[in-house]
Amino acid sequence: MGRPTNKTDLISAANTQFDRLWQIIDTLPEAALDTRFDFTDDPKKKEAHWQRDKNLRDVLIHLYEWHQLLLNWINSNTSGEPAPFLPAPYNWKTYGDMNIELWKKHQKTSLGDAKEMLLRSHDSVMRTVNTFSNRQLFEKNVFDWTGTTTLGSYCISALSSHYDWATKKLKAHVKNLETV
Repeated sequence: MGRPTNKTDLISAANTQFDRLWQIIDTLPEAALDTRFDFTDDPKKKEAHWQRDKNLRDVLIHLYEWHQLLLNWINSNTSGEPAPFLPAPYNWKTYGDMNIELWKKHQKTSLGDAKEMLLRSHDSVMRTVNTFSNRQLFEKNVFDWTGTTTLGSYCISALSSHYDWATKKLKAHVKNLETV
């Protein structure tokens, strides 16, 4: 499936990728839950997130926090309180630093809590997405607060694209465990 270009495809892609993620999570061997992620031997995995996330909880919390960014941004702006997607002092050049702060914030969050938080936030985001029309999601310049990007593009990034990222990361972790 290509990148969604309408509301129906956005919702379908988000739910499909979310279900795929949970299928992976539900079938993870116990060793995958108890072993720290280690991607140091793979030269292709040099982006910061490969080092940042140490376990399943970290990945789930990352998804949860990006849901919160999306929800807070939409809620603020639709309530007449202009707000950028990324909270101050962060911008698109420094959002990696924000991701590290989000990671630090949840180091005492349990895996069980992370799962519940993500399930609830996915549901909240999907309910929010459903309140918008196809035009509001996929036409440019409908909302001044989305800048030159569509609202749907932000939703895809926080939903299906992020779920795909998480699924790939979990599969890489399981593959690492199989080669040890």
